Amino acid sequence: MPEREEPWRDALETFLNYLTLERNFSGNTRASYLNDLERYLAWLHEGGVKPEKAVPGDIRKFIAELHEIGLEASSVARNISAIRSFHKFLLTERLAEMNPAENIHQPKLARYLPSVLTVEEMVTLLDAPLKRHPTGTFMLRDKAMLEFLYATGVRVSELLGLSRLNLHMDDGFVRVFGKGSKERLVPVGQTAISWMKRYLDELRPGMTSAASCDTIFLNSRGGKLSRMAAWNIVREHAIIAGIEKPISPHTFRHSFATHLLEGGADLRVVQEMLGHSSIIATQIYTHIDRSFIKEVHKTFHPRG
Repeated sequence: MPEREEPWRDALETFLNYLTLERNFSGNTRASYLNDLERYLAWLHEGGVKPEKAVPGDIRKFIAELHEIGLEASSVARNISAIRSFHKFLLTERLAEMNPAENIHQPKLARYLPSVLTVEEMVTLLDAPLKRHPTGTFMLRDKAMLEFLYATGVRVSELLGLSRLNLHMDDGFVRVFGKGSKERLVPVGQTAISWMKRYLDELRPGMTSAASCDTIFLNSRGGKLSRMAAWNIVREHAIIAGIEKPISPHTFRHSFATHLLEGGADLRVVQEMLGHSSIIATQIYTHIDRSFIKEVHKTFHPRG
């Protein structure tokens, strides 16, 4: 940024620190906002516009240029989000008299339905560890991990960060710390609890090392499982189960939500268990649910 814009670099740095400390933004998100806003502020400076004097038309022109250079809709949406947050921050801190981005709307993003397993496919996948290594070293770990993923719908990061202090198996729930360190309680079914107890009692004690701490799911060296290791465990068992759909640990989360809705669960309850801050994020599963209902109608209705 040019030297005469340094005061706004200070404001930008203050804004980014606010995102990190007050809104618990990750380092990656902070870096993305920094990159997007530096580009935006440089563009304003080239046009002779100071950030506090920007108007909605300036922002719309900038967004149009982002589209022209071929940025994907998701990247444009992230830029808009950063710009809106920055201008709102300037107004709140009385560094500007207006928020020109207040009525700037996000572009519509394509909604892709996530890959979901049928109940039958999920049962086959959950039984795969028994086929892969019925008496092997990691059967209990893999079986417990898959059962827990499906029973709770947790994200893979939440699974791998799980500690024994978070488990309340006698009461049938787990304390999960999700995005932004938001805490939620999620019920755990008896099948998953049974396999978790077996893993914790029979296998994990012999796997621990100085690096284990209180982490539940460990690798062969006694350390915390990596995301890639978790992905490989899921994929290898999917191959054994004969499942050809694209699959990852997140597939368990999608299937968890879809199967609950298919069974008649309330959307708000599913939202709470998934840890979604907005009901909009959960509503994607209602599209999957309607697809299921349509397929049932086609299969069983005399005129389907």
